[in-house]
Amino acid sequence: MSDYERLIVERDGPVGWLIFNRPDAANAMDVTMLDELERAWDELERNPQVRVIVNTANGSAFCTGVDVVQLSKDKAALTVHSRRTRDATLRMSAWHCGVTKPVICAVNGVCAGGGLHFVADADIVMAADSATFVDPHVSIGQAVAYEAITLIQKSPMEPILHLALVGRRERMTANRAYQLGVISQVEPPDHLRTAAQELAITIAQNSPSALAATKKALWGALETGMTQAKRHAGPLVTAQWAHPDAAEGLQAFIDGRAPQWAEPDSQGS
Repeated sequence: MSDYERLIVERDGPVGWLIFNRPDAANAMDVTMLDELERAWDELERNPQVRVIVNTANGSAFCTGVDVVQLSKDKAALTVHSRRTRDATLRMSAWHCGVTKPVICAVNGVCAGGGLHFVADADIVMAADSATFVDPHVSIGQAVAYEAITLIQKSPMEPILHLALVGRRERMTANRAYQLGVISQVEPPDHLRTAAQELAITIAQNSPSALAATKKALWGALETGMTQAKRHAGPLVTAQWAHPDAAEGLQAFIDGRAPQWAEPDSQGS
């Protein structure tokens, strides 16, 4: 894996790990980290040995959003990323970067502001039972938008609005996030990475092409109405029937053996 200043990118079997590594800055995203994120997602997406990606962080915080210290001292440093925010062309999360592989977000600590992008845009989210979620944007005079827009598609709208409108004075616990369906699994802090690795390995045993097609179909449903989403999904389902994995999966089931899936191509599909 390539070298990074603000991230650790590594592989454990079929599982790729993207780890925020600014623990002394609560994993706030400075320009260097924002630039590295796009490269890291692309590297993991293109690696044919990576079947599933886990995103987590070192230290006591998961991610506390954009580095406001850098922003206050050098506003010009974030010019490119500010423009991307304005034009809705951000390149920080798996969804932004078009990652086709399953992504698990393992929230190890406080997740604040822009850190919620990684929660909203992951396929599966789990958290340590000590993790908390907070959106302080309105408390510092900024609007809440992108992260919350996706979260209200995936969970009830009212609690997300509550989080957004109350700002830094509201902290959602991991257990509350689980009750609301914002996350699907709560683990002891010292077991979080093990649980993420175990789940990723379980997912990685499935057909890579079927996983990619499923992800494309279901995320596509958030973009459209139900009828249009199903019409969009039809070709994805039938195209998968013609994929070698479909025949192999059926034959392996009949034979009572583990399937031998076709190797994913360089784009991870």
